[in-house]
Amino acid sequence: MKFGFAGIGNMGAHMARNLAAAGFDVTVYDKAPGRAAAYGAEHRIAAAESFDDLADVDALITMLPTGADVRGLLLDEEGGLANRLKSGTLVIDMSSSEPVGTQELGAALGQLGIVLIDAPVSGGITGADKASLTIMIGGDDAAAMERATPALEAMGGNLFRTGKLGSGHAVKALNNYVAAANFAAASEAVIVGKRFGLEAETLLDVINVSSGRNSATEGMIKRQVLPETFAAGFSLALMAKDVRISRGLAEAMNAPAPMNAAVTDIWNAAEDELGGEADFTAAYKSLDK
Repeated sequence: MKFGFAGIGNMGAHMARNLAAAGFDVTVYDKAPGRAAAYGAEHRIAAAESFDDLADVDALITMLPTGADVRGLLLDEEGGLANRLKSGTLVIDMSSSEPVGTQELGAALGQLGIVLIDAPVSGGITGADKASLTIMIGGDDAAAMERATPALEAMGGNLFRTGKLGSGHAVKALNNYVAAANFAAASEAVIVGKRFGLEAETLLDVINVSSGRNSATEGMIKRQVLPETFAAGFSLALMAKDVRISRGLAEAMNAPAPMNAAVTDIWNAAEDELGGEADFTAAYKSLDK
């Protein structure tokens, strides 16, 4: 199969490299002028200068910041990429997109003879680099999912079939909501403990062998917050966006989810105060006032 790969940012750059290293025919594309060409030259991977250079791909992977970006790339009113793709092309959206929006996009692409599956990821830059990402795969076409699996295995270590189209994006949003809630709760615990006079390291050591341990206490608080590094490589804007997606999903499902509402407010406030370009771990600073 010949693959197009749209979006070679912090995550996509590693993923596209691993896909090519596994022997797949890959052509990269990025809307940032010159980025694809520079990346292609560095990694000896073909680079698309225009949508026409992707017209003959068998599958297109999208790794973009938002679902709106994915829809814009494919269905832009002024001439989206989907109009260049041949009938039967498989689109694999690995971005963090809205589950309901993914279902709507799938219906629109289906009218053009294009099949969409969603396959968002978890594992961060390290997982992308080491091809150890967790990949959550949703789709309504079992054959398309089978076609995609070898390529996904080249980029990830844990693959899960999550159900219908949009289900992968639902799982990703809910996972990131839980991660965001854990980070907020762990941050608050450290802040309260320090004001009481506890050593933060000691508090975390106890939590990490007790019932309160979670990914934030075991990793991000010690590695990024206490040394004030704030450089996990995942932006505050993206974390807040994923939490909002989970909130939108809860509302669409008529689930009250009061904790989700509170966590969404916390991350929205942090983004407003610190700016979306800040690392998500910097949200600690917005809680420590």
